[in-house]
Amino acid sequence: MFTSKIHIVLMVGFTCALTGAGAYWAAHLDDAGEVELASKSKAKSQRPLDLGKASNTTSKTQEESKVLLNDPAISQAWGFKKSDAQRAWEVSQGSKDIVVAVIDTGADINHEDLKANIWINPGETGKDAKGRDKATNGIDDDGNGFVDDVNGWNFVSNNGALTDNHGHGSHIAGIIGAEAGNNKGIAGISPKVSLMILKYFDPKVPGTDNLKNTVNSIRYAVKNGAKIINYSGGGTEFSQEEKDAIEEARKAGILFVAAAGNERSNSDTHKYYPADYGLSNIISVTAIDPSTEVLASSNYGVETVDIAAPGQNILSTLPNSAYGYMTGTSQATAFVTGAAVLVMSHHRDFSAEEAKKYILATGDSQQSLLAKTRTSRQLNLYKALTMIDSQIAVNGARDTAGTGPVTASGGITNDDSQALDANNRRISGFGRSLMDSLKGAKIDESLKAEQPN
Repeated sequence: MFTSKIHIVLMVGFTCALTGAGAYWAAHLDDAGEVELASKSKAKSQRPLDLGKASNTTSKTQEESKVLLNDPAISQAWGFKKSDAQRAWEVSQGSKDIVVAVIDTGADINHEDLKANIWINPGETGKDAKGRDKATNGIDDDGNGFVDDVNGWNFVSNNGALTDNHGHGSHIAGIIGAEAGNNKGIAGISPKVSLMILKYFDPKVPGTDNLKNTVNSIRYAVKNGAKIINYSGGGTEFSQEEKDAIEEARKAGILFVAAAGNERSNSDTHKYYPADYGLSNIISVTAIDPSTEVLASSNYGVETVDIAAPGQNILSTLPNSAYGYMTGTSQATAFVTGAAVLVMSHHRDFSAEEAKKYILATGDSQQSLLAKTRTSRQLNLYKALTMIDSQIAVNGARDTAGTGPVTASGGITNDDSQALDANNRRISGFGRSLMDSLKGAKIDESLKAEQPN
């Protein structure tokens, strides 16, 4: 039982040899997540941008947006200020119509700050012909090949149980779409969203094929209405099957947001997948600290990494309605996914490539990112919503070879344990702090897990 004070366990971002089928997830959950595709196709920018003018938009009132700021721990979320979230919420707060597939370790779907924004499969709700609840009748009511997949699917256990035995998936889900304005805990970047939970890795179930689970998760998202996929994992092993699945997502108009990885390396020369597959619907995200410096653990690359976002000591949701801090490109990826929800809900006609274009072109230029990302920009939510077309064209794809050597890597599955996986995919959350409830509790800043050197 945790007290009202935050307790932190420092997780030092392990890198170890992966053996066994679970490796895919471990690698694929780089610092809490990375995923992206590579393709040689280049999408032309149909709507160049004007970074100097604001578009005519129907904004929410400042009073309404301020209501969203009453959650007790939102003042601790430095990333909100860094990415200009409050002003962005005056323009868009997202929409429940935008379905985000969170491919991760599962999630606490009953968390006080998540349950209102968990996706509900319309084909598995209501009563069947015999008057039974479709959610629990043991029948594939919607004919999609999955029985009672009410909120998503567990590809580890092949059922609808989405329990998060790690915490990473719940943390990512909260950054993207924790409920706002409910006087509880935190607020997600997109307070209105539908989170489809797809579980591909579980540290308590060794020997599973995490790469296969990832591919199946992507294809589930494609077939069941996702508009955005968040993949906060990855590894150094190239997979044609994974790339093909993300290409299927691209053809279906799905944006794929992936972590650049926590290998402390230049992705231009040392590829990290799926972020480096080079497909036009992929956004590769690295992590920055409050000073806008790329974290020492984060991958970078002027040809491969698209944009930077807050990723150090990020406060978010954890299982059992708890909250805590984690660090890594996984967290930064979730920020960008939340931004994509805001953009795609505000501009309903945008394709995945157009949403990507706006997010990348409207970030804040930073000297510290000149040799670190393709755009030299950090995420700015407000500008992504308000800048209009002009003379700036943003290429939506990177032309990469899509091949690379297979090397071993490892990841964290719990506070201080390691999960092994033969498929070379890794997750790692550097720090975690826990508490029963943030309401009325003071967060001890001195306990925050620091980024390892």
